[in-house]
Amino acid sequence: MTTQIVTGIGGFIGSHLAEALLKQGHHVIGIDQFNDYYDPSFKRKNAHQLLQHSAFKLIEADIQSLNWQDLLEDVEIVYHQAAQAGVRASWGDGFRHYTERNINATQIMLEAAKDAKSLQRFVFASTSSVYGNAETMPTPETICPQPVSPYGITKLAAERMCWLYQQNFGVPVTALRYFTVYGPRQRPDMAFHKFFKAAIFNEPISIYGDGQQTRDFTFVSDIVAANLLAGEVSEAIGEVFNIGGGCRVVLADVLKTMEHIMGQPLQKNYIDRARGDARHTSADISKAKKILGYQPQVSLAEGLAREWEWIQPLYK
Repeated sequence: MTTQIVTGIGGFIGSHLAEALLKQGHHVIGIDQFNDYYDPSFKRKNAHQLLQHSAFKLIEADIQSLNWQDLLEDVEIVYHQAAQAGVRASWGDGFRHYTERNINATQIMLEAAKDAKSLQRFVFASTSSVYGNAETMPTPETICPQPVSPYGITKLAAERMCWLYQQNFGVPVTALRYFTVYGPRQRPDMAFHKFFKAAIFNEPISIYGDGQQTRDFTFVSDIVAANLLAGEVSEAIGEVFNIGGGCRVVLADVLKTMEHIMGQPLQKNYIDRARGDARHTSADISKAKKILGYQPQVSLAEGLAREWEWIQPLYK
């Protein structure tokens, strides 16, 4: 029975990951600030489910205000999921939230991790946004990152910070670059959540650009599986891995699949392309398959059906 920390515990991915760790019999310390980037009631609901477990402890605080030396004393694995998310919101006045929550918070944790005697792994949640408009599809980890959003810049900076602490102090870091994650508990500012919600209320959806952009969509349980593998496989230390769903899909085709699942058409409103959005993303996951033994399990149609099932009682 080990003690593990998950930051961003109230969030979409963090709550699923903590749940999986508790099922495996671990003690989990969950950390979340419950900030108002989106409605905190979603996060509190996720955290409430975790609080039913006797092996779960919740710390409600800003990462930067905690005593990480004490926190990490008996902890074996840290899953650092907390971040200021959202590509489009990272422009303008809100940028300081991204530097504070993505770069500064990560540095504070790494600084404490270098002296943590029991720490065996520090798994950092990175993003496909570090690639920007990648020239190679599917994109391997070896390609030069070229973020096209302020969000992507801060995540890349935090990821690079991880390597500095790994190379200089031996902090056992692994980074996972997530490609468009979806599924139950998805944030309300994310596309599929917005599309399903609009359908429930019979409202039009906004599509940025022409709908021909492509994404590598990854179901949340596959993301959780990748994190668990990253925490176990010793060869993962010092490595970065793409974590994708295994296929690249055109947005227009995704919308057709959603309409089929819901049994109703979506009202589409095409608007200008969003600044900072990559036109195409596609993960080369061969490295994750080889070293981690990662293999995505959930198809897009199955994953969307599960998200639709979860979202209906939320709004109906």
